[in-house]
Amino acid sequence: MEDFSEFQKTVSESLVATTRNTTQICAEDLGFHRSLDPTVGSALDKQNARLLSLAERLLGHAAAGSEVVGPRLEDTDAVDGQWRGIVDVVDSLLERADTNLDEYTGIVKRLTPSKEQSPAPGLPSRPGALAKNFRNQDIPKPQKLFEHVPTNDADEVFKPLLTSKPNAMVPLDQSLTIKTGEDGLSLYQNPYQTEILNYQFPPSVYTKADPIPYTPFESTTATFVDTPEALEAMLAELKKAKEIAIDLEHHDQRTYIGLVSLMQISTRDKDWVVDTLKPWRRRLECLNEVFTDPNIIKLFHGAFMDVIWLQRDLGLYLVGLFDTYHACRALGYPQAGLAFLLSKFVNFQAQKQYQMADWRIRPLPQELFDYARSDTHFLLYIYDNMRNELIDRSDFSNPEEDRVRRVQEASKETCIQAFSTPIANPETGKGSMGWYKMLFRNPNAFNKEQFGVFKAVHGWRDAVARQEDESVFYVMPNHILFSIARSMPTDKAALLSVAPSLSGIARQRVDEIVGAVVRGKEEGIQGPEMWQAFGAKPPRSNAQAPVTMPGIGNSTAFKELQASASQDASSLRATVSNFWGNLITNEVTHQPRQYSTESVSLAVPLPPLTAEVFADPNDKQVKEEKAVDPAARAEHQFVKAEDRPAPKEEDDGVFTVKQLGRKRKIAEVATLPTKAEQTEPEQLHQSEEADEVALGDDADVMESDKAARKAEKAAAKKAKREAKKAAKQQRQQQQAEAGAQSAAQDAADGDEEEEEEPFDYAAEASLLKPNQDGAASRDKKKRKKDFNPYAKAADVPKGLSRVQKERAGKSATFKK
Repeated sequence: MEDFSEFQKTVSESLVATTRNTTQICAEDLGFHRSLDPTVGSALDKQNARLLSLAERLLGHAAAGSEVVGPRLEDTDAVDGQWRGIVDVVDSLLERADTNLDEYTGIVKRLTPSKEQSPAPGLPSRPGALAKNFRNQDIPKPQKLFEHVPTNDADEVFKPLLTSKPNAMVPLDQSLTIKTGEDGLSLYQNPYQTEILNYQFPPSVYTKADPIPYTPFESTTATFVDTPEALEAMLAELKKAKEIAIDLEHHDQRTYIGLVSLMQISTRDKDWVVDTLKPWRRRLECLNEVFTDPNIIKLFHGAFMDVIWLQRDLGLYLVGLFDTYHACRALGYPQAGLAFLLSKFVNFQAQKQYQMADWRIRPLPQELFDYARSDTHFLLYIYDNMRNELIDRSDFSNPEEDRVRRVQEASKETCIQAFSTPIANPETGKGSMGWYKMLFRNPNAFNKEQFGVFKAVHGWRDAVARQEDESVFYVMPNHILFSIARSMPTDKAALLSVAPSLSGIARQRVDEIVGAVVRGKEEGIQGPEMWQAFGAKPPRSNAQAPVTMPGIGNSTAFKELQASASQDASSLRATVSNFWGNLITNEVTHQPRQYSTESVSLAVPLPPLTAEVFADPNDKQVKEEKAVDPAARAEHQFVKAEDRPAPKEEDDGVFTVKQLGRKRKIAEVATLPTKAEQTEPEQLHQSEEADEVALGDDADVMESDKAARKAEKAAAKKAKREAKKAAKQQRQQQQAEAGAQSAAQDAADGDEEEEEEPFDYAAEASLLKPNQDGAASRDKKKRKKDFNPYAKAADVPKGLSRVQKERAGKSATFKK
C-alpha cells in the first residue's frame, strides 16, 4: 500500500509538471521559433508524436475488455476529430468505477460486470493478476444445454421452481400466492415467508464462546461437486452441521437474466465447490433440506443478490440466515466488504482480481478454484469473532441496543425477497429492465424527439437481448444509447460516426437501429415531454399544482396532510395586516380599473400602482374616492398655434455680468461714500455695481424685473462711458502739467499704453546652460539645473509583453 501511495504521488507530480510545461510552451509563438530554428520544429514534432502515442495507449488500455474501441490519434487534429470516442472511453471507465465502488462497499454482492465494465483481457494490472484465459471467454452458452432453457419471456409471472417444501410450517400449495409488488406488478410471494418471519436465532448465537480455529488453507482442499452422486454425499454431511458458510459466483454478461455459475459451501472441517452449470442443475433443489432447516445457521456475506439468484436458477430458499454484512453495519466497522473481514480477522489477502473472471470456464482453473474456496473457508471463524463482539456490545434488556437482534431482523428482510420476471414497459419505463430508473438518475435533459428516440432504441435493445439471451449492456452499453438519443442519426453513416464501437450483434442490426431512431423521432414529435414522464412540473410553469417527483410526497400520510391543508387554508388566512392593511381574500375579487382614451391623456404601458389598488372596496373612503370622476382632474387646455399670443421682444443689448454671485463685505459697504459726497460718474458706477451684486445674489427674479433691470443697465453703461471720456480728457490736461507723474499715472490706469524697451536676449542667461554666469555658478542657492530636452523622452507608459508567461509555482500581477 505504501509503494502504491508513493507511485501515485510520483505520477501526480509528473502530470502537474508536464501540464505546466505544456502550458508555458503553448504560450510562446511556436510558429516564429520554428521559422528561426528548424531543430526546434523537429523537437516539437517528436514530443507531439510521443505524447499522442502515450495518450492512444492509455485510451486503448482503458477501453480494452469492453465494447468501446480506443480511438486512433495519428496527429493533433485527430484529438478533435476523435473526441466523441475519447468521451465514450471515459464514460465506460466511470460506469466501471461506479460498479466497483458499490461492490467494494458491500452495497452490491460481487456482480460480475458486463463486458464493457470488465478489465482488459490479456493485460494484467499487476504481477499475479488475472490471465487473459480467465476473462470474457467466447465459449458456447451452457444455458442452451439446460433441461429448462431460459425463455426470457417478459409477459409471464415467475412461478417458484419448488416441487416440494421441506421444513414447512405452511404447505406448498397454500404458500404459492400472488401479491402486488411495489411497482404495481403481480408476483408470487416467497413460499417460505411464514417460516422466515417466525424464525429466531438459536441460543448458540447469544452464547459467547472461543472461536473455533479454521483448518490451514494450504494443507486442505475442496471437493468439486459435478455429479449427482457427489451431490448426495455432500448433502448427507451438511445435515450434520450446525453452521455452514455459503457463497455464489455469478455471470451476467452473455445471458439476459444471469447465471449462477458456481456455489461454495463450507463446514468447520470441509469445503465443497458445486458446479451449477450442469444440465441437471435443477436437482440442487434437494439442498432446501439444509438451507431451510431452522436449526442450521446459514452464513453469507452480502446475500442480497444471492437470495434472488438461488430462487431464480435453482429453486433454493434460505431460513436462518446470518449475514456478516449486516453484522459489519451493526458493529460500525469502517468497511463492510469480505476482503476487509479476511484481512481483519484472518490476515488473509484475497486475490480480488479473480472476481472479474468468466466463471463459466470448464474445466475450472486451479486459481479460480482456490479463490472461490477462500470466500467460505474462513467465514465460520469470522462469524465466531463477530458473534462474540456483538454479544459484548449488546444490551439484551434494551431492544434498541440488542445488536444481535438487529442483525437478525436485517437478515430476515434479505431472505424474504421474491424473484420476479424482469419486465420493461416501453411507455412508462417501469420495471426492473425499464428505462425509468436509468433516465431518472442520469442528468441528460432530452427534448420530445430525443426522448422518443431514447425510448425506441431502449426498447429495441431489450427485445434483442431477450431474443439472443445476451446482456443488454453486451448488446449496447448505456453511454452509446445516450449518444444515439442525443444525436438522433437517421442513416448508417451517421449512426456509425456517433457510435463507432457498436457490438457485433448491434452491427449486424444497424438497419433496425436506424429504423428505431426514425420511428422514435416521429413518435416523439407528438409524444410527451421528458418531464411529464416523471410527473414533474414543466420548466418555469405558473401552474399551482405541487411538484411531484418520484419518491417525494407520495406517501398516504403526506397526501392526507396536503388535502387537509388545502381545505383549511381559507380559515388560516388573515384578512388584515398590521403592515399592509386590508388583504386580498377569496370573497373579494379586485377588478382592475377601466381606463378609456378620454380619461388617459398619456399613453402608458400599465396603470399606476397606488394604494387604491390594495384598498378594501367596502371601505367608505374608497367608495367616496371612486365616486369622483378621474377625468375631472385639472389639465392644461389645448390652444391652437394661431391663437397663441406672440412672444415678447427682448432687448438686443449685450452686457457682461461681473462678479456673479459675489457678495460685498459689510465692512467694505460701510466705508463707501454717500451719494452726496460722490460725483456723478461715481454715482453711476456705484449704481451699476449695486445692480450687478443684486443680480448675482438674487437668481429668482421675475421676468418683468429682468427687463427693467436691463434697461437701467444700458443707461448706466452709457453714462459711464461719457464719464470715462470726460475723466480721460481731464487726465490728459493733468499729464501736460505734471509730466512724468501723469505718464506714470496713465500707465497705472491703463488708459494709454507706453511703448516698452526691446528685450535684450544677449543679457539674459541661457536656458540650456543657466550656470554659464560665474556668479550664478558660485552661488549654489541660485544655481539652476541645465535644461535637458530629452529628460521626458523615456517617461511613457510601459506596455505588457506580447504574451504573458506562466512560471511553475509562481504568479505575476501586471499593472498599467
